[in-house]
Amino acid sequence: MSFSEKLLQLRKEKGYSQEVLAEKLCTTRQAVSKWENGQGFPETEKLLMIGNLFEVSIDYLLKEGEVKGSVKERGYYVSQEMAEGYLIHQQKSSNRIATGLCLLIMSFLPYLMLRKESVIFSFLIIILLAAGGVVVLMSAILKDEERYHVLDKEPLILDQGYVKQLTERLNRLKSRYATVIIVGAGMVAVGGMGFLLERRGISEGALVPYYPICVILITIGANVIIRTSTMWSSYSLLIYNENHINRRNDGFWRKIRKKLAE
Repeated sequence: MSFSEKLLQLRKEKGYSQEVLAEKLCTTRQAVSKWENGQGFPETEKLLMIGNLFEVSIDYLLKEGEVKGSVKERGYYVSQEMAEGYLIHQQKSSNRIATGLCLLIMSFLPYLMLRKESVIFSFLIIILLAAGGVVVLMSAILKDEERYHVLDKEPLILDQGYVKQLTERLNRLKSRYATVIIVGAGMVAVGGMGFLLERRGISEGALVPYYPICVILITIGANVIIRTSTMWSSYSLLIYNENHINRRNDGFWRKIRKKLAE
C-alpha cells in the first residue's frame, strides 16, 4: 500500500474531510488532494504531523507493506507553532494560577487590618477575595488545553534548529529568572518569619501591627515564584525533554503511584 493510499484510508477511518485534514495540518485542501492522488508528497514537518494526528509511525507511512505502528514508539513531533503556543498557554495559565492563589492569601488581610471594624464588614471582604481567588483558579483549570498534555507524557521530537533558538532564549532569561525566584523566596521567607517569631513569642507582640505587610510580602513572593518557575520549567520541558521524561519515569511520586496501583 502506497503513502497516498494509506493517507486516504487513515483520513476516512477518522471521518475527516479533506478540508478538515488540511486545517489540522495547516495546509490547503488542494495539497491534501494531491497527496492522496499520488501527485505530491508532504514535507518532513507535515509528515510528522500526519503521524501524530493518526497515531502511526513514520515507517508505516513511508514503507509499503509496513505494519501499522504507533508514533509514540519514536516520539511525538512538536512543530514550532505548537511549541510557541504551549509557551504562551503556560504563561497565561501561570498568571491565572498565581493571581488566584494571591487572592486567597490576600483574603487574610481584612481580618488583620479591620479587626476594629464591623465583623460582618470584614467577613464580607474576606469572602469576596476568597471567592475571587477560587473563580480565577477554576478559570485556569477550565481553560487548560488538552492538546498540550501530551508534551508532558511522551518523548518529543523538535527541529534541532528551533531547539537551539529555545536554548539561546532560555540562556538569556536564566539569570533574570534566577534573580526573580531568589527575591520572591526571600519575600516569602521574610513575611513568614514575622508570623513565626510572633507565634513563638520572640517578638512579644511587636510584629502584630506589621502582619498586613507580611501577608503582602508573601503574596508578591508567591506570585513571582509561580510565574517564573512555570515558564522556566516549560522551556526546560521542550529543550531537555529526555531528561524530563527520565525524571518523570523514575521519580518518587511515580513510584508511589505504582505501589498504590499494585
